[in-house]
Amino acid sequence: MVPRYARPAMTAIWEPEARYRIWFEIEAHATQKLADLGVVPQAAAKALWDWWQTNPVIDVAAIDAKEAILKHDVIAFLDWVAEQVGPEARFMHQGMTSSDVLDTTLAVQLSRAADLLLEDIDALLAAIRRRAEEHKYTPTIGRSHGIHAEPTTFGLKLAQAYAEFDRCRTRLVNARAEIATCAISGAVGTFANINPAVEEYVAEKLGLAVEPVSTQVIPRDRHAAFFAALAVIAGSIERLAVEIRHLQRTEVLEAEEYFSPGQKGSSAMPHKRNPILTENLTGQARMIRAYALPALENVALWHERDISHSSVERFIGPDATITLDFALARLTGVVDKLLIYPERMQKNLDRMGGLVHSQRVLLALTQAGITRDNAYRLVQRNAMKVWESDGALSLLDLLKADEEVRAAMSEAELEDKFNLDYHFAHVDTIFARVFG
Repeated sequence: MVPRYARPAMTAIWEPEARYRIWFEIEAHATQKLADLGVVPQAAAKALWDWWQTNPVIDVAAIDAKEAILKHDVIAFLDWVAEQVGPEARFMHQGMTSSDVLDTTLAVQLSRAADLLLEDIDALLAAIRRRAEEHKYTPTIGRSHGIHAEPTTFGLKLAQAYAEFDRCRTRLVNARAEIATCAISGAVGTFANINPAVEEYVAEKLGLAVEPVSTQVIPRDRHAAFFAALAVIAGSIERLAVEIRHLQRTEVLEAEEYFSPGQKGSSAMPHKRNPILTENLTGQARMIRAYALPALENVALWHERDISHSSVERFIGPDATITLDFALARLTGVVDKLLIYPERMQKNLDRMGGLVHSQRVLLALTQAGITRDNAYRLVQRNAMKVWESDGALSLLDLLKADEEVRAAMSEAELEDKFNLDYHFAHVDTIFARVFG
């Protein structure tokens, strides 16, 4: 985790003290249910909860010092708690194994992280929707292969982004549900030394579902699906970021990141206004996607368990969620303050002498009785003249002067095919599909 790209609420989920607090709640809830079942004394559960209600400070350094000797983090924690609680603490961890604590804790952390990420996506969706509605009918050029294609609206560009992030939200909701599972099943997951009712009780208290078959560890296909969902969200972030970066290029300049008073774009060139935020988002997206691969590789563990996944998850759990949280918030700010230039969009639309209307003429010629191949040939030979003139010539003028074209279409019919509004007849339909 790089502090430069971290926000407090998400970072707090992964702090050692927060992790130890979850560990204690798991142990205390398990002890409480064991007491209710008559396996351990009620006094044991009471002693744990009485101490907890004093809101004790978790001495992370002391626990770490014990781990340095014991070489086992859960035992170090249990020993430290026992020192605070007293003799009754010996009934903690009855019939449990370390994975019960570690895996259930990770499920809690990832669930809480997902909740924050869902809030982030909701904020982003709200910003995109506001700007999409603002520019619902702002004409701009659509590009395929980076080349002028046909007219669209800037609102439709943003509507596409909204629909994509709405799908991302659904994926994250599903990933959260899949990861939010609890395992309190003991060694090799057989419940030999602990009643399954304990697992059900702890799961309910922590807002988790019960893992049907834990084999001592929660199966890592769940985690792989979670981090894959984060990776897809990162891809969507980069898609919108790259679009903004291209639109900010000097030769295009249809939109650009907000440039605040006093901001400097270059240490050498005072005129520069660079798309630094969206470039940064592209880099962060690469990192978030990179975390999906080790999560996928964690799926294949030896027999009922090994810990080859453990060190990986200590990296990717915090790093992927913290980075994505920051990236979503940054993208929301970019969209919210994005400078949009409709006049430049119109100028770029008009730049290539009406080439963007070539398909309408092609279709009209076929409807007038000309074969598609010949219609394509007639339009293309005039379009290429406009292309080679860099837009200095007018496609409409050239078509009007083309005898073969005029034999099939009148001037008025040709002029009608260059009506920009024609392309926006179904904008309302698309908006209704996206926004309801």
